[in-house]
Order: sequence, then structure tokens, then C-alpha cells
Amino acid sequence: MRLGQFSHLWIDLAQRHGLRVDILDVEWGEGAPVERIEDLLTKDKQHEIKGVLIVQNETATGVTNDVGAVRRAMDAAKHPALLYVDGVSSVGSIDFRMDEWRVDLAITGSQKGLMLPAGLGIVCASPKALAAREHAKCPRVFFDFGDMIKANATGYFPYTPALPMLYGLRESLDMISEQGLDTIFARHHRLAEGVRAAVRAWGLKLCAREPRWYSDTVSAVMVPEGTSGVDVIDVAFRRYNLALGAGLGRLAGKLFRIGHLGDLNELMLLGAIAGVEMAMRDVGMKITAGAGVAAAAEHYRGTAAPLPARASMPSPGAPQAPSAGGAATPRTVVRT
Repeated sequence: MRLGQFSHLWIDLAQRHGLRVDILDVEWGEGAPVERIEDLLTKDKQHEIKGVLIVQNETATGVTNDVGAVRRAMDAAKHPALLYVDGVSSVGSIDFRMDEWRVDLAITGSQKGLMLPAGLGIVCASPKALAAREHAKCPRVFFDFGDMIKANATGYFPYTPALPMLYGLRESLDMISEQGLDTIFARHHRLAEGVRAAVRAWGLKLCAREPRWYSDTVSAVMVPEGTSGVDVIDVAFRRYNLALGAGLGRLAGKLFRIGHLGDLNELMLLGAIAGVEMAMRDVGMKITAGAGVAAAAEHYRGTAAPLPARASMPSPGAPQAPSAGGAATPRTVVRT
């Protein structure tokens, strides 16, 4: 399916490997055409199609695809093709279910929901996918599963591993485990909804055409006709030190992108939204100052978890209870 720049690049990769690719073109800003997938697989009586490739979260357009629905379409067609998922900007941020959706091969990177610098490619393969590699004829060297399995069995890699990144990954996974995936998914959705409230307050639209496709990790914001998203990005960076994503491929110049995933909170996003507002006004867009910031702030205030009751504070000068070590805990009080 070609529904954005990254799905387009996946097609290009497959073709460079000499594979025949049946492309389902979709208007950029829409999600995966589940009915068309089922129809195509149903008509493939000889099972010539060996894999279905889907990008779960198309970063270029801010569209999240329903991988579970794609699996159901494959099952309805009774087709044995492998299901491949690009989860680079979804794994760790948006609900992804390897086993339940019977994903055969999934790939992600260290730089998105795993909160690390770019540099690690992480792949997960099902038993079905590992069995298929025995007969696969595609060239592979660096990420040959056979080399990996053989070396990993002895506790080693088939090449020099990026150990600092692996130590960082261990810490990231600990952080994710402490928070819990459901909490993380809910946080990403809440933060994304605040950005979407800001976009509405600006009078602008997202590239994603329907709420069911809205991404909780990135919002691609369309700029009005006669305005260039490149100018907004340029001013935001050079004047306010704010890095925004650019429009890619056929969307170049038509939008800018705000990322909202990973180790992020409300105040970080409000700062970004304020910077976007200033940059848009600087390039001549008719944006009411503070409109987006106010809308996002009100959303975050209105959806914040209730605060627990505050512990009673000792009166000034009152003796404090000793700490566990037996000594009084020092307190610094600043009054203005």
C-alpha cells in the first residue's frame, strides 16, 4: 500500500530486491484500504502474493493504519501471505499486538517510542517467517536471520554490536515497564488531542482526513494555499530553535509536522505549539496569537488526573520529625 512517503520507500526497497510488487495506491491522508486488500487476496487463487506490507503509522501524513483489520481481511480471504509491519513510529507509543494480529515480521527503530538516539534497528519475526527464510532467495548479509540465530545461541552477535545503545535500550524498556503500556498509550493520545485542539483553534486541518486515522505520535498540519510549510519550518528553527518535520514527497511544502511521542509532557508540547504559532505569524499566516496554546492548555487542564490530597505542612518554626536515619531532615524555605 502506498499511502505516504515511508510506504513508498518500502515499495522502492522491495523493487530494488527484484520483487514484484502489486501496489495499492491510496490518497495520501487516508488509511489502508482494507476492502481492497481482501479483494486482491481473494482473487489470488494461486497464492502468488507472498507478503502484505503495511506501515502502521505513516509518519509523513500523520495517519495510523488498522493492522488488526488488515489481518482480519487476510483471514477472510483465507490467504497464507506473510504480514509485514513497519512499526518505526508506532511501537512503544501506539497499541501494537504482534501475537494477537499474527504479525509475521515487524521492524522498529530506537529513535521514536523507545526514546533513544537513532542507530538501532529492531526486528521481530514469527516462526512462520523464520521458516519462510529457508526458501527465500532475496540477497541478505547484515541482517541474515541465520547468522543472527547461530551467533545469539552462544551469547554473541555476528558483528560488533552497539553496546551503549543496548544499555540505553535496557533502561528504556525498564521505563516502559514501570509506566505500563496502557498508561503510555493513554498519555500519547491525550498529548496528541491537545495538539489537534491547537490545530482546530488555528483554523487549519490535518493531513489525516478522518479522526479514525489520526496518529497519536505525529500531526501533519496542512498550510493554506499560497503559504509554504518550508517557510514555517525555516523560521521556527532559525528564530526559535524549534525543529519541525517537513512535508515529504508529494506533500513537500504543503505541511509541517509536529511530533508528540516518547519522553514528552504537556509543557514541552505547549512550548512547541507556541513556537509554531509565532513562526506561522512571522511568515504572514493569519493566526490569532495564543489561540492554539490556549486550546491545548485547556485540553490538558480539563483532562488532567485529579491531584491527591496534599499532606499537611508543618507550621513555620515547628520541629520536624526525624528521618529514618535519626537526624532531622533539612528544609530550605524561600519566602518572597
